[in-house]
Amino acid sequence: MKRSLVQEQFGVSASDYASSAVHARGPSLQRLVDVVAPQATWRALDIATGAGHTALAFGPLVAHVVASDITDEMLAETARLAAERGLSNVETAKADASKLPFDDSSFDLVTCRLAAHHFPDPGAFVAESYRVLRPGGTVALVDNVSPDEAILPLATPAEVMNAARAFNVYEKTRDPSHARALTVEEWHGLMQQSGFTVASSELLDQHIPFQSWAQRMRCTPKTVEVLRSMLFDDDLLRTFLRPREEDGGLVFTLQEAIIVAKKPG
Repeated sequence: MKRSLVQEQFGVSASDYASSAVHARGPSLQRLVDVVAPQATWRALDIATGAGHTALAFGPLVAHVVASDITDEMLAETARLAAERGLSNVETAKADASKLPFDDSSFDLVTCRLAAHHFPDPGAFVAESYRVLRPGGTVALVDNVSPDEAILPLATPAEVMNAARAFNVYEKTRDPSHARALTVEEWHGLMQQSGFTVASSELLDQHIPFQSWAQRMRCTPKTVEVLRSMLFDDDLLRTFLRPREEDGGLVFTLQEAIIVAKKPG
């Protein structure tokens, strides 16, 4: 079977994501654990686990974790890191987020961190999360979000739409497997349509060193220059991402949403 663009992009960079500070130690990881407050008896599923950092964070706190992904190389990194940490209750499984190979009502917790912007059908991902959760179960999402009127309060609706479009073009220029970063409101809508009740929602700044961000996707020098120009040429994109020099390097800031919702029990 032909590998998807996501598998191609992330297969070659799996080891980079295993060591990426943003993914392994970013502030949204500990905040996610704190907001969820996992229970020791829970069975958890981490969707699009990447190198497994979220699954490994919950591993010591729950009974069992299934770390799923569509990329074999990422699952291998997850298994390696779990073994290094002695987490025998973390298992890996190959799974498509829009068509999960798990039984109905088989998990207490579903997590997905910094991956949903790659999903071609985020609604299917939310619906599948609902299906595999037990009544009373929790879904916890962390993802980069597009600007909306709350994030850019001085912009007109048309300007906000253009800023969101520019942001997604910026992300896709760096990573062709990027689909679309939704807004917070869009995520809330998908959760509610599937039957979830949103329990909490917040935004967190994620400061991104530009150079390592570009290198993880093996960007060519030409693409790096295009991305650098995009950061400064669009006024609203610049307002949203706040590019600046820090400690001799270019840094910009993404907005990460942390959304926790409950399945009625």
